[in-house]
Amino acid sequence: MADTYDFGLVGLGVMGRNFILNVADNGFTAFGNDLDDEKVGALIKEGGDMGKVNASTDVKTFVDALTTPRKIMLLVPAGKVVDIVIESLLPHLDKDDIIIDGGNSFFTDTDRREAYLKEKGINFFGAGVSGGAKGARRGPSIMPGGSREAYQHVKPIFEAVSAKYKGEPCVAYLGPKSAGNYVKMVHNGIEYGLMQLTSEIYDLLKKAGGLSNEELHQTFAQWNKGRLQSFLVEITSEIFEQKDDLGDGELVDKILDKAKQKGTGKWTSQNAMDLGIPVPTIDVAVSMRELSALKEERVKADALYDRPTPSAVDKAEFISKAERALYFAFIITYAQGMHQLADASKEYGYELELGEIAKIWRAGCIIRAALLADITDAYQANEKLENLLLSPFFVEKVKETVGAAREMTAYGAINGIPLAGLSNALTYFDAYTSSRLPLNLIQAQRDYFGSHTYERVDREGIFHTEWEDN
Repeated sequence: MADTYDFGLVGLGVMGRNFILNVADNGFTAFGNDLDDEKVGALIKEGGDMGKVNASTDVKTFVDALTTPRKIMLLVPAGKVVDIVIESLLPHLDKDDIIIDGGNSFFTDTDRREAYLKEKGINFFGAGVSGGAKGARRGPSIMPGGSREAYQHVKPIFEAVSAKYKGEPCVAYLGPKSAGNYVKMVHNGIEYGLMQLTSEIYDLLKKAGGLSNEELHQTFAQWNKGRLQSFLVEITSEIFEQKDDLGDGELVDKILDKAKQKGTGKWTSQNAMDLGIPVPTIDVAVSMRELSALKEERVKADALYDRPTPSAVDKAEFISKAERALYFAFIITYAQGMHQLADASKEYGYELELGEIAKIWRAGCIIRAALLADITDAYQANEKLENLLLSPFFVEKVKETVGAAREMTAYGAINGIPLAGLSNALTYFDAYTSSRLPLNLIQAQRDYFGSHTYERVDREGIFHTEWEDN
């Protein structure tokens, strides 16, 4: 087969098929590969013109159809499958060809693969892709990292297919090695936090405010027109309208309250602990999904303990406070994620520009939100900003909303409505803005039982005390 296709993609599931059609829609020819005959046939049929979009189950046919240096993207499940696909491609590749992992691979796996393929003369980089199946088709946010030189060959394609924010493509080279996969991992951690917070505010409005699904739809739809404008708030408003096609009423009330996960939120939390960066809103979002899985135990426990009846509230005032509390907690969650990215950049040599990351998240991705334009501005105003909570813009926004977060958190505690995300966001804020924490006592305890030493506030040096054993 003649070398005629600009771009290759392995993995023609929903994401892969949509992405490759997006490439073809934007003026590039594309060739797909999958072991499944039906998926290959479905792509060819939907593509319509085999001169623009074609596919094969045969790896050699696939590779031979691509112009050099070959640009091959993998949209396959993370883990061993990625390594298997790479090995199947290697015998057919030439020096300087490019393999792009577009899945949610763990960042250390990307570093390992890059080093392995570099020895063979093949360029490899990870590119996080966010936006789901619809984003892949109409414009995702793309987060590439790896060889800057190799990325230049892919840049025109990625910029064409990505989402656009006021005409700017939501893709940018982020840094060397596994920078792209790392940024996507933290993106997903932030996503966990925002979803948990949104579910908690829904719980408050339903149980305490007594809002019907129609009122919930209207409330979230109205919020989506303001400072909370975001993909997650938008789809939340739409979820409350969805009728149950298998019964009466709205579908949301029939869905089992057990949330699943694919691991990226957990990876974010675990790595943050490795780095020593606090991301408690993300941590607890992961924990709440795990706790939700204990459905049978929760039902048993619910029967054993009395739960308070939520006290009466003024509905309009309660909705207003809920909006302010959610906005506050969204700010805190983004602040935690960006803080982790900043520290990881130093630790792993990624050279990340946080303002650039916020820019490419403004459209296309799951965590896209109006708030990201403000975050972009904050980092452009101060590239060395240590935390969003130190930005003058966000100082004012937090001051305006933290009172509502306190009231809602207290209401939840008194009335037995679990608000793990909101309360952890508030605790993070209170701890981060405290010049004095009680950890001096912990240091004293550690020195008492383990001679671990401590520092003092009034003089330099490391100290140990022979504590009296009373």
